[in-house]
Amino acid sequence: MSVGSRLKHLRSLSGKTQGELSKQLYVTASSIGMYERDERTPSTDVLKKYSQLFDVSLDYILGNDRPVEGQDYITINVYGSIPAGIPIEAIEDISDTEDLSFKEYDKNKTYLGLKVDGDSMYPKYLDGDTVIIEKTPDCESGTDAAVYVNGYEATLKTVIKNENGTVTLRPINPNYSPQTYGPGDEPVRILGIVKEIRRKI
Repeated sequence: MSVGSRLKHLRSLSGKTQGELSKQLYVTASSIGMYERDERTPSTDVLKKYSQLFDVSLDYILGNDRPVEGQDYITINVYGSIPAGIPIEAIEDISDTEDLSFKEYDKNKTYLGLKVDGDSMYPKYLDGDTVIIEKTPDCESGTDAAVYVNGYEATLKTVIKNENGTVTLRPINPNYSPQTYGPGDEPVRILGIVKEIRRKI
């Protein structure tokens, strides 16, 4: 996402009009429109006001996916859905952000957030939970991971690698059936493994 797209997304999430936001930022409504269309770059002071008003980091607004020198945390995007075949930076379905501390996370790895949709992984994961995903193309058997099946959106399941070479995606909720994929099926592609669950009370 461009800076303008992120600013528009933040405003849309807040429910504010361009006119309402302009009064809080002390700029004109037309300036807000130009920021959101990437026709004008906000000044540093205006970007700081955006950061404070919407409680996000400047790194998030500027789209920095890597930490800056001396920073002990990174802000990652939380996606409502992650379609297959679309680069992460092009996905606009951003529902939130999360800060990750480098005391707990490896700064040399790539992380993203994913909103849990549905109850197939209940009771461990609840609808609306945020899971922190470490991007990796493979995982050990028995790992909870975000996976692509048949080229659709990433889904959260427990990955079971069977001795005959097939892969079973197992839900936790007994009301859902495991699905096994093998020769003749579209391959199961792993987006990443679950590192943490974050739940708002």
